[in-house]
Amino acid sequence: MSGSYIVVFKPETPADVIEKAAKDVEASGGKIGHRYDSTMKGFSATMPEGLVSTFKAHKHLDYIEADGKVSTM
Repeated sequence: MSGSYIVVFKPETPADVIEKAAKDVEASGGKIGHRYDSTMKGFSATMPEGLVSTFKAHKHLDYIEADGKVSTM
């Protein structure tokens, strides 16, 4: 099953490392959504669950979270 995630890399991560990670997502059958490059470095993606554990071991990863709706009171 695939899910939607926000993948955020450490601020010092080179752009080519992030681009390779995005290509890895697509090569695994995932889809890249929005790319983040101002306040944080990374992207949103829909990807297979098994790929999430691969990202968690990535040395440049800051964090990865399930994407979802946010509301305020």
